[in-house]
Amino acid sequence: QVQLVESGGGLVQAGDSLTLSCAASGRTFSSYAMGWFRQAPGKEREFVVVISGSGDSTYYVDSVKGRFTISRDNAKNTVYLQMNSLKPEDTAIYYCAASPYGGIVDTAHLYRYWGQGTQVTVSS
Repeated sequence: QVQLVESGGGLVQAGDSLTLSCAASGRTFSSYAMGWFRQAPGKEREFVVVISGSGDSTYYVDSVKGRFTISRDNAKNTVYLQMNSLKPEDTAIYYCAASPYGGIVDTAHLYRYWGQGTQVTVSS
């Protein structure tokens, strides 16, 4: 069982930066690929980025490439999402998730554990 707790969301202006954190419980954190998803009002949840269990591989959705950076600290059981140059269209609830497959996973149904989400609001 893995429990995930996100933090770091908030209200910012367009162009600002924000860093989200996701703290995980459990002793096998490094075996899980960790992903971030987001859900905007009235829209379906969408994949944003994933990092492999080792941290060696990442994959980003095109809309955030060059602006968002995912990283992980396996010693601290934590994954981070650094978000720069935020845009109003980045407004959403951001969820972190853990997949037992370990590698690059961009499909929600392959993630087993989910956090409760943290709200990110970007004003124009």
